[in-house]
Amino acid sequence: MAWFKRKDAGIKTSTKEKKDTPDGLWFKTPKGNIIHTRELKSNAYVCPDDDYHVKIGSKEYFEILFDNNQFQELDENMISGDPLDFVDSKPYTSRIEATISKTGLKDAVRSAVGKLDGQDIVVACMDFGFIGGSMGSVVGEKIARAIDHSLKNNIPFLMISKSGGARMMEAGFSLMQMAKTSAKLALLAEAKIPYISMLTDPTTGGVTASYAMLGDFNIAEPGALIGFAGPRVIRETIGKDLPKGFQSAEFVLEHGFLDFIVDRRQLKSRLSTLLRLLKK
Repeated sequence: MAWFKRKDAGIKTSTKEKKDTPDGLWFKTPKGNIIHTRELKSNAYVCPDDDYHVKIGSKEYFEILFDNNQFQELDENMISGDPLDFVDSKPYTSRIEATISKTGLKDAVRSAVGKLDGQDIVVACMDFGFIGGSMGSVVGEKIARAIDHSLKNNIPFLMISKSGGARMMEAGFSLMQMAKTSAKLALLAEAKIPYISMLTDPTTGGVTASYAMLGDFNIAEPGALIGFAGPRVIRETIGKDLPKGFQSAEFVLEHGFLDFIVDRRQLKSRLSTLLRLLKK
């Protein structure tokens, strides 16, 4: 006879007493693999089953790159103005305020200085969660000031791009950031201070057409979307079907626009080695 015998048939827990699984404990990749978020974080936000690189922001990249997550943030309180009094479905100022409240970010880029494997480095990292990582005046100014910090202290500069392109609410002011950041990077080149540009998913538009492609080394994460205009626009412009995998990091590497693709789990060690080689 079994030592356990159920006296009442069926589940007797009332609906009120049932507990749901908390949101955010598990992550499902596009291929259907499921991983616990704790394991995902310890694996640099890469799924070990299919090597899918989860889209992350500046907070996570700073955790991965800076030793003991110790860094000094630069220009952290800079916030966008509204030079054109722009209004679409709602005023630009209202959109900015709502996005700040939702994301906890001040704008679409954060910059900081700290140690990477014991080596000084300035890192500017874009956040796609802030209006699609769009490049406005604050983005351009913070990147320019981060480059100034590199110049002043003779420290290598790393730019992590993740953007949908220029911010339409700032029109010409946004487009001017392409010229401003490119001019600052020219000063960095003259001073022979290393600039590494890292392209993540997605990097498009005016960002690709300026600072994202101007690195001494241009690197990318596996499978990242990299391009200027979208595939549909290009297809309609040239009147031809596009090659398979067009605008993927692998396609861009094959055609000479990248130096190498790096798995996020090896990112810190690869950057450390690269910085040491550049010092010699």
